[in-house]
Amino acid sequence: MGDPKGFIAVRRQDPRYRPVQARVSDWLELQEPLHVEAIRSQGARCMDCGVPFCQSSFGCPLQNLIPDFNDLAFRHRRREALKALHGTNNFPEFTGRLCPAPCESACVLGIIDEPVSIKAIEKDIADRGFEKGWIRPVLPVEETGFKVAIVGSGPAGLAAAQQLRRAGHSVTVFERADRPGGLLRYGIPDFKLEKHVLDRRLDQLRAEGVEFQCGIEAGKDLPAAELMRHDAVLLASGAPRPRNLDVPGRSLAGIHPAMEYLEQQNRICAGDSIPEEQRILAEGRNVLVIGGGDTGSDCAGTAIRQGALSVHQIEIMPRPPEHRTDATRWPRWPQVLRTSHSHEEGCSREWSVLTKSFVGESHVEGLRAVRVDWQQGPGGRPRPVEIPGSDFVLETDLVLLAMGFVGPQTNGLLEELGLASEGLAAVTTDASYRTAVPGLFAAGDARRGASLVVWAIREGREAARLIDLFLRGDRRWQQVQGKQ
Repeated sequence: MGDPKGFIAVRRQDPRYRPVQARVSDWLELQEPLHVEAIRSQGARCMDCGVPFCQSSFGCPLQNLIPDFNDLAFRHRRREALKALHGTNNFPEFTGRLCPAPCESACVLGIIDEPVSIKAIEKDIADRGFEKGWIRPVLPVEETGFKVAIVGSGPAGLAAAQQLRRAGHSVTVFERADRPGGLLRYGIPDFKLEKHVLDRRLDQLRAEGVEFQCGIEAGKDLPAAELMRHDAVLLASGAPRPRNLDVPGRSLAGIHPAMEYLEQQNRICAGDSIPEEQRILAEGRNVLVIGGGDTGSDCAGTAIRQGALSVHQIEIMPRPPEHRTDATRWPRWPQVLRTSHSHEEGCSREWSVLTKSFVGESHVEGLRAVRVDWQQGPGGRPRPVEIPGSDFVLETDLVLLAMGFVGPQTNGLLEELGLASEGLAAVTTDASYRTAVPGLFAAGDARRGASLVVWAIREGREAARLIDLFLRGDRRWQQVQGKQ
């Protein structure tokens, strides 16, 4: 515990967002980093609890050593803090930017006060590690001669690749996109994760010996039989299949899945040329985002930066409460109203709205909807009931569907391997992450369904450990844990 009275004397401080007018005119990251002394004082707020719920199953899926690195940050022992952080998390610079921080909602201090700024401290430690040159390639002590293929280069695939390579295996990552990174590359806007942050970590993986083969779709460009010639294969291809909105008018032009829209803007930011007839631009349009989660917020922020006339977001679920309720008591993740950067930038939003149809001739011109009241249905489950006379039409000429994801792509590789089924939400594995196909493992969103970046990294690390034991059957895995 850095300062026994720190949690009393020091108030919580978060990184500030850049001014709205400045940030909506570019694609740079939203937040300004805290000064080193501010990070130190925030570390002092940690109480070093006897039972640190922040790193329990209620808090961090990675079980990060949070009280340890908080204390080390307070004591200016940042290189040691980085080592503690890397002991459980391969990519703290990603989680420090993208994770919603369930660790903070489980912080014991949060019972009586604002929780410790764990996410800001984590990001600072990682970024300073790169700045100081402390993060370098870690080469394996020996080569095992085993060859492992990983399908997908998102956070689960990258975490598994790094761990397996450090264990001495030959690792090849197959990515169907033209650049590695998965959703980190093409699903997260630059204003949340500038891509140089991703590229510097990819450079480390390449220097460690991880091979990336991009533009190759397993099951199409790479047949399953050829893929399975490796000693082990890990499916880490995510759960990119979007939830559709099957209502009249869905086939009208101007209605797009969120990821199609976000990927295109990320490509533009990367300098790619998009043919004019294929471009999805919000400039001069009234944009409607359907879905109230993080992806919807990303769409709204992107549309605002593209110069939309207006941005409106609707959600079928009811408006969350302002504060914790008994339904989500500490240390559970609280279901409360959250206002994102996009809402501050000019996105209006409504709850309890059910889409009935889209309106238009060939291009969408509006959305016909009705307001709903959530009532208790059979078995006690809440269900939406339409409110009579509440029908309305919302004018829009660009609709972005951000209603979540329903599972992995079933055509191609999964079909060829015999793992596809109608309505597949996730690839089935046993407790050792093994599928029904010998030598084939699955991890991340492909295995558990769409989830958080911390869960993807956790599953990638655990899958790597289990693959290593499958290949070698010994206990030398601890030699590669936590090195940098």
